[in-house]
Amino acid sequence: MTDADSEATRRIRGLADPLRRAIYAFLSRQRHAVTRDEAASALDIPHHQAKFHLDRLEQDGLVTVDYARPPGRTGPGAGRPAKRYRPAESEIAVSVPPRGYDVAGDLLARAITRSAADGIPVAEAVVDVARARGRAIAAARGAEPPVSASAAREAAEDILRGEGYEPERDGPTTVLRNCPFHRLAQDHRDLVCGMNCALIDGVGDALAPHSPAVALEPEDGRCCVTLREGA
Repeated sequence: MTDADSEATRRIRGLADPLRRAIYAFLSRQRHAVTRDEAASALDIPHHQAKFHLDRLEQDGLVTVDYARPPGRTGPGAGRPAKRYRPAESEIAVSVPPRGYDVAGDLLARAITRSAADGIPVAEAVVDVARARGRAIAAARGAEPPVSASAAREAAEDILRGEGYEPERDGPTTVLRNCPFHRLAQDHRDLVCGMNCALIDGVGDALAPHSPAVALEPEDGRCCVTLREGA
């Protein structure tokens, strides 16, 4: 694993923590930088707990910080400036490399932001943003509507091969020998495998009306997703 992959893995593991995810979602809803006191009050948690999780988000590169005194407090008696946090801006990668931890981080962060904005469960938002990413991947590779189910399966394999999944046929089933999110899936199987399945579903959406049938079939040594010819 590269240093970049290790850093991305740490970011995702941070967001997989429910309380840290809730704090990040709160930050995403705010139009201004947030202090530790504000986060503690909003989440109804002790100040030291807010400080710990906010600082972890900073360490993982998910938030940026600055320092400012409260409005109206200036001069020698104003006290120390308060540390403030806001979500970090990051570039968006369209493709999934053989180990796609940066993409996983982007998808999860976007899902949390959408969950906070639209009031939907994070798991539902993860599926939505991952499926949209899959459609974008297929479009970026110039996918066109196939003429048959077998052609759609072959097209999906070509797209996923280009994204590092290493598809291999096993009779009527296409298995994926490489999981781009392998290390994350080991620790957070339900969340990460659901995201991965939705992304591949999105690739299939771009191959309608003969989209391959995508299924979650976890097995050691390969990706949890399989494909078969659709209708």
